[in-house]
Amino acid sequence: MLPFDVILFDVGGVLLTNGWDHRERAAVAEQFHLDLAALEAHHAAPNDAWERDAISAEDYMNAAVFYEPRSFSHQNFLDAVCAQSLLLPDGALGILKEVVASHRFRVGALNNEARETNEYRFDCFGLRAYFEFAFSSCYLGLRKPAPPIYRRAIDILGIAPDRILFIDDRAENAAGAASVGMKTVIFTGADALRRDLQSLGVL
Repeated sequence: MLPFDVILFDVGGVLLTNGWDHRERAAVAEQFHLDLAALEAHHAAPNDAWERDAISAEDYMNAAVFYEPRSFSHQNFLDAVCAQSLLLPDGALGILKEVVASHRFRVGALNNEARETNEYRFDCFGLRAYFEFAFSSCYLGLRKPAPPIYRRAIDILGIAPDRILFIDDRAENAAGAASVGMKTVIFTGADALRRDLQSLGVL
């Protein structure tokens, strides 16, 4: 018997760089000569709504950046945000491909991401070729690490939570998954993940 039926991967911090975390915001703030402290102060509340698809990218940018006149456009800014997405050095994309190629497990994503950046990342890096399903915050209207997003994924999959393995780079997100019965691995690098998956009988 296989150890799991489903393996769920986080995207930012596991497969790719983070989409719009503090490092990415700092880089874009520097590019557009924005006050980083002001961006951070205006960012949190609308970002939560944006990642849950409760507001649009334009709504987010209006609240976080364009609350005063700027010399650049909304599209300029969104393009810069998307450009922050890169393959993660020492990331797990190669392991994801290996797991998918084994045809032993159903594989998907469980990640926090706004719709515009999520779809850019999935398309740009070809992730849809590997994921059978995507439990992204923008599609479910829920965010990690709150338990409801994991419960929703379990309900949709229709299997026991202990038959699901979730891989994430953040301890709080892994803890949220574990709280509803999922098995978890905290990603710290490709070699460590390979050892973890070998010990679990996945590879």
